[in-house]
Amino acid sequence: MSERSTVPPPVIDLNADLGEGFGRWHLTDDEALLSVVTSANVACGFHAGDPATMRRVCELAAERGVVIGAQVSYRDLAGFGRRAMDVPPDELAAEIAYQIGALEVFARAAGARVGYVKPHGALYNRCVHDAEQARAVIDGIRTAGGGLPVLGLPGSRLHEAAREARLPVVGEAFADRAYTAEGTLVPRREPGAVIHDPDEVVKRALGMARDHTVTARDGRRVGITARSLCLHGDTPGAADLARRVRSELTAAGVHVRSFV
Repeated sequence: MSERSTVPPPVIDLNADLGEGFGRWHLTDDEALLSVVTSANVACGFHAGDPATMRRVCELAAERGVVIGAQVSYRDLAGFGRRAMDVPPDELAAEIAYQIGALEVFARAAGARVGYVKPHGALYNRCVHDAEQARAVIDGIRTAGGGLPVLGLPGSRLHEAAREARLPVVGEAFADRAYTAEGTLVPRREPGAVIHDPDEVVKRALGMARDHTVTARDGRRVGITARSLCLHGDTPGAADLARRVRSELTAAGVHVRSFV
């Protein structure tokens, strides 16, 4: 009689950037994506997101049991938070705390709480290498909420600063983004940085969740230590792709649930 395997099944969280509109302009299909993801990175007003949108997304997330996260950014509505900026550390820390506090109001009103923090766009990428900006983000998180988990790229300065501050860290991977051989994201300004082929996105998602690897743009296999997989909500057909990714993960024996 063969022995039953004691290896636990792989577990992954699915997160998406939501509430990325402003006023009459809506970029993400929040309702559809909230039926798929387990964590919602809600724009807090600095790169996208107005108060009414923040409140609506928090209400929908709370109704569906999706964990609410604060997606904090540089103050850059015109550039969608994707333009490089130099913000003094004390100013950046205050702006991070401000954004988390604003979202927390709407999360509490919906009967939930902000469960984690994830930087957006240029701030996310800056905090991979810039220790000073990373520490400022962590200072802002501590001011706003004490021990909130920090979602970010494994091996980043952001995670290093979070550990120094005794904050929980959660590794994140991107199935629809190209990787360098060093395990960092290829900048969006470079050709091929965003992967649009749905079959390739699903294949990469499965590899990240089950095998903890991804193929870099030079063909090398790169190790990926991630508890959460990001599904971008601002790409065409994002909700349909997210449903397919979750379905394929489940069929492959991967448990999909939040890290919070």
